[in-house]
Amino acid sequence: MKLTEKIMYEASFRKDSSFEGIFWMGVKTTGIFCRPTCTARKPKFENVEFFSHTKDAMLKGYRPCKVCKPLETLNVTPLYIKELLQEISDDPSLKLKDYDLVKRGLEPATVRRWFVKHHGVTFHAFQRMSKLNMAFKKLQQGESVTEVAFDSGYESLSGFNESFKNIFGVSPSHNKREKIIDLKRMETILGTMVACADEHGICLLEFSDRKALPTELKNISKHFNANIVQGENPHFIMLEQELSEYFDGKRTEFTVPLSPVGTAFQKQVWEILQQIPYGGTRSYQEQAEILGNPKSVRAVANANGLNKISILIPCHRVIGSNGQLTGYGGGIWRKQKLLELEQAILF
Repeated sequence: MKLTEKIMYEASFRKDSSFEGIFWMGVKTTGIFCRPTCTARKPKFENVEFFSHTKDAMLKGYRPCKVCKPLETLNVTPLYIKELLQEISDDPSLKLKDYDLVKRGLEPATVRRWFVKHHGVTFHAFQRMSKLNMAFKKLQQGESVTEVAFDSGYESLSGFNESFKNIFGVSPSHNKREKIIDLKRMETILGTMVACADEHGICLLEFSDRKALPTELKNISKHFNANIVQGENPHFIMLEQELSEYFDGKRTEFTVPLSPVGTAFQKQVWEILQQIPYGGTRSYQEQAEILGNPKSVRAVANANGLNKISILIPCHRVIGSNGQLTGYGGGIWRKQKLLELEQAILF
């Protein structure tokens, strides 16, 4: 992207998150530098300068802003939250109370706010959901309701039955009628991603700050007639490994199975997306021509925008006919970074 100082200043003034990672702004009067979305009072245009990398700002003597913390990766999960998530993953029957959090030096209200913000439920509700997710899978594998209930840490069958029904809408004895989609948060160098998977493969992979994410989750739940619940899935193991290798520049193709949700036309467009070579780009017009319908540019663009599996189905490799970067659900800055990563490895 060719950005002028005026465009960057106006983006910073609007706190435009689509410019995150594209530039950093140094404030000459204070000697600090900020990310575009900093909430601190904006200086006058003549008192700022812009940098493409944080190191450039630091080499020029600027200090990182204490308000927006420009050296930190956006939306990264705090270490103490990661540790809690890992413990719950290792032992879903675990029941950590506020007292246990305090003993670890954690403030229960802080933990609660984080889970409500990022998962829409409290920490304790999250624990119950993870526990019941595992219970659901054990029941579908043929284990008895009584055995699963007590293995999950419940002291009574009635308590287990009530909790199970609140989450899945049916009693444990009728679990065969229901289906669940597993959900997990994953960290990347470009921010936190949310993944969903069923027994067939990955059905969603999006950055957690994507505005359309709640709608996408509802669509997936409706399509499969399933509950989406935090939990582990065998496909997540392969996904995390391949994503890590991709961001390290060690993988150019993905092999993790996919289970995309969309119309026949949308799936056809997404298959064409997967044929774009690593490090390459293609225009919407070129996609339409490959489909055999050059006039379907708008429909192709719409299908790209409805892709729910980022990176694996590489809609970031599609650009405008004029060579400019176009809209991307994860933010234009991420689209640019993904293309830069692939082209740096390729060339």
